[in-house]
Amino acid sequence: MAFHKVEVEFNGQPLTIETGKVARQADGAVILTYGETKVLCTVVSAKKMRAGQDFFPLTVNYAEKFYSAGKIPGSFFRRERGSTERETLICRLIDRPMRPLFPKGYMFETQIMPSVISADLVNDPDTLAMVAASASVAVSGIPFEGPIAAVRVGRVEGQLIANPTNEQIAESDLEIIVSGSKDAVMMVEGESDFFSESDMLDAIFFGHTALQPLIAVQEELAKLVGKEMRVFEVPEPDEVLVAKVTELAEAKVAVAAKIQTKQERYAALGDIRTE
Repeated sequence: MAFHKVEVEFNGQPLTIETGKVARQADGAVILTYGETKVLCTVVSAKKMRAGQDFFPLTVNYAEKFYSAGKIPGSFFRRERGSTERETLICRLIDRPMRPLFPKGYMFETQIMPSVISADLVNDPDTLAMVAASASVAVSGIPFEGPIAAVRVGRVEGQLIANPTNEQIAESDLEIIVSGSKDAVMMVEGESDFFSESDMLDAIFFGHTALQPLIAVQEELAKLVGKEMRVFEVPEPDEVLVAKVTELAEAKVAVAAKIQTKQERYAALGDIRTE
């Protein structure tokens, strides 16, 4: 794969995505740089599906190591620790908006591995890892109805800011992460002080507008790489079995799904499965 690099001005400083130099054996690999923060993300997807596979086995493993901030673990323990709660939550932030965009029937084991290789302690790498994850899939040839992007939205002195610095976040009365595609908001997560509904909607739509250049730059990179989309066969469902299950369970599941108490709802669905 030849080396390619794209750049976009984002919130007053350049954001670059490059591919073709590092992790060349992966299906897709990119290094995203914003300020002095760098995230390497690789993606690999199996060419064969396991026999009997009935779900999409997508794994996201986001990692932050001490070396990225120029630190070495001290005291008695010299090794890096296992995954932290923050890393686990960021894995979920990446998984949730991306998983629905893999095509129905694609059940090949897929691993997305974002790693922070440099942290400037100014620009938070979590949303950058989300963009890098999408970009790595976009250049890989793996079937994907993306790309997606994500930004953190803050508000300082009444002014909305996309991807505020850590210093600005400390002064902000709002902190949400907005993830979306070109046409839709895929996920919103965060917290704020007391906000009106209209102010919150303004912040969400501000975030969706702000992330559009990040989607455009991924599309540009994918076009430069020019890898063809992988072709796969969708297993044909057993129509007789589908019709029989629908006949026996559809009405009962519709009733059970309306039960408001979680435990009672799960119990009702369990009874339907037993039947």
